[in-house]
Amino acid sequence: MGALLVGTQGWNYRHWVGPFYPHYIRPEDYLRSYARAFGTVEVDSTFYAVPPEDTVKGWAAKVPEQFRFACKLPQEATHERKLVDAHEVLDEFTTRMRTLGNRLGPILIQLGPEFGPEYAPALERFLPLLPPDLRFAVEFRRRGWLRPPILRRLAEHGVAVAMVEGRWLPREAMLRLAAEPTADFAYVRLMGPDRSIVDYSRVQVDRTAELEAWVPALRALADRLETVYVYVNNHFEGHSPSTARRLQKLLGQAVVEPDQLADQGELF
Repeated sequence: MGALLVGTQGWNYRHWVGPFYPHYIRPEDYLRSYARAFGTVEVDSTFYAVPPEDTVKGWAAKVPEQFRFACKLPQEATHERKLVDAHEVLDEFTTRMRTLGNRLGPILIQLGPEFGPEYAPALERFLPLLPPDLRFAVEFRRRGWLRPPILRRLAEHGVAVAMVEGRWLPREAMLRLAAEPTADFAYVRLMGPDRSIVDYSRVQVDRTAELEAWVPALRALADRLETVYVYVNNHFEGHSPSTARRLQKLLGQAVVEPDQLADQGELF
């Protein structure tokens, strides 16, 4: 059975101090504390710019060796250039992310809702540019992408389709994708239907039914693949650490509660 890693999208939220992080913790220590509870995190900040090398080295220094960062490809490549003439951005970004060493997990190519199937030629020219030794997942926000020719082309390059629980594509379509993965890993994003939630300190919507619907698919993927990465957004229920812990429990995994994060010293 492959590894099944559950985490959240981001870690740097002041709303989490108290409900998740100890009250005394400093912002620069959020990641170190987070890594005691979860084995992976999705980094959103890389979507906006390639981070400085010192920043990336700082991330790596605060987590154990088995921890994995999933990082978004910068929007300059995906949204501004729409994957055209984006090789320099890709090269700069992947070079910088290699600073993480073994702690680098998959890279997410998040495409905008305006990036429809008419851009298929751009995607096809971009795929061969991806370094074969790194893992990539692509997130589509239009149903028209989920066609056999596109899925076959992704499989040729070992690129996963990000499976999203959100407002863009129906869950049924995502769960069908789980039956025919295009890579040796899976990438799942639990986003929520909208962004009306602005208080991230507590669960405000009970989406246990949605979590339960994903559990059989996640287990089946873990039976077939090397690693399954699952990331929960604050907008899914209101407080993603709570949602992630509940999903861990549903999967039968050990759970680290907030009161276990305090007074642990420098563990790594």
